[in-house]
Amino acid sequence: MKERIAILGGGLMGHGIAQVFACAGHHVRVTDPIREVRERILPRIEASLDGLGLDQAALSRIEVLNTLGPCVADADLVVEAVPEDLELKQRIFADVERATRPDAILASNTSVIPIGQIMSRVADKSRAIGTHWWNPPYLVPLVEVVRTDQASDAVITATMELLRRVGKSPVEVKKDVPGFIGNRLQHALWREAIALVAAGVCDARTVDDVVKSSFGARLAALGPIENADLVGLDLTRAIHSYILPSLDRSTEPSDCLDRLIDEGRLGFKSGRGFLEWPPEAQAALRSKVTNHLKSAFGTSTKE
Repeated sequence: MKERIAILGGGLMGHGIAQVFACAGHHVRVTDPIREVRERILPRIEASLDGLGLDQAALSRIEVLNTLGPCVADADLVVEAVPEDLELKQRIFADVERATRPDAILASNTSVIPIGQIMSRVADKSRAIGTHWWNPPYLVPLVEVVRTDQASDAVITATMELLRRVGKSPVEVKKDVPGFIGNRLQHALWREAIALVAAGVCDARTVDDVVKSSFGARLAALGPIENADLVGLDLTRAIHSYILPSLDRSTEPSDCLDRLIDEGRLGFKSGRGFLEWPPEAQAALRSKVTNHLKSAFGTSTKE
């Protein structure tokens, strides 16, 4: 069965999600309110397919439309991939519910906002869920399928089955908490990393070197729960009794980030953040990450 897919937002995530479904043989419609973004969708996907050595025929299954109504009218699945603006997402899904079939699944690709908040203006919440894809969506296999209190079992099951058919590795998030699973874990690590730099324990480069050359090197094969069982829960508890009291517990963003932002150090977009990022260093890191993901996961897409 080939479902009809509608993607709302043609930027970084939207065009990549469209590529995944099109490569798997589904008809995909994409819309974005910004004309320049719409004009770049197909060229970006064409370049991505070329870089991955995939059949360009997938492009023939992607249609870019100017407005939301025709994009979602006959869709089986609608995936929203617009900026992380709660009011915007709420307004979009209210419009989508009026424009789409009553049996269409409505999914948000938000990376952190609780799905229940996003879907607050949707009348039939049984069909409203989260599908958090990871960047780049055509290489990273995981999709977090987020259940709300009112989401139906049938909708969760159908979505996870569809994602498996297109080559993804879906997991169910059983409670609708901010950040879901992956980003809660990732940002807990980031908070401690930034705290170590701010306290002068080490410099920023050392944090990354330590992670990449130690536990980070085995994370793809050994998850944190597996590792706790491997070393023994008694040892895990003993270590926690020493280290947990000294870990950062901040509930607000670090002052260190505020100082860097005030200095115009925004990361890649300004050429410097914690580290210096001239254009050649940015290109090298992007290439390194892409090649690593290609080596680890291939295209993460079923033809």
